Amino acid sequence: MNTNINFQLGLLHFVHLLIHADGLIDKREQAAILAIKKEEQIPDEVINRFEKDIANRTEKEIYNDGINFLNQCTDEEKLTAVVHLYRLAQADDSIHAKEVRLLWYAMKVSHIDFDDVVLSANLAQSKHEFPKE
Repeated sequence: MNTNINFQLGLLHFVHLLIHADGLIDKREQAAILAIKKEEQIPDEVINRFEKDIANRTEKEIYNDGINFLNQCTDEEKLTAVVHLYRLAQADDSIHAKEVRLLWYAMKVSHIDFDDVVLSANLAQSKHEFPKE
């Protein structure tokens, strides 16, 4: 559970970018998004604020805002966010090149090592499975 508003908003920004990277929102991705919202206990008012804030923003602005929010997070929160993104990218069994690039950029600006992401994702997977179709 994470209650840091910067973490929640940063995560929402990157989740939005990731699910729109390939132009399709798969049912498994939708289920994974709901699981992330539930796991991180993101309140509806935070989601509503986020949706209102990004309504007229470009992809680059959403990315920059997400980075700004994550830069205000702890290293553990940054790792958690990237792990969620990594698992979300895998949710539809197809990783698009834009998703890979987004993950790489998120790890780079957060100073997160890919091996740490994979290890944490594997540990998280044993605790929480994203729903399947």
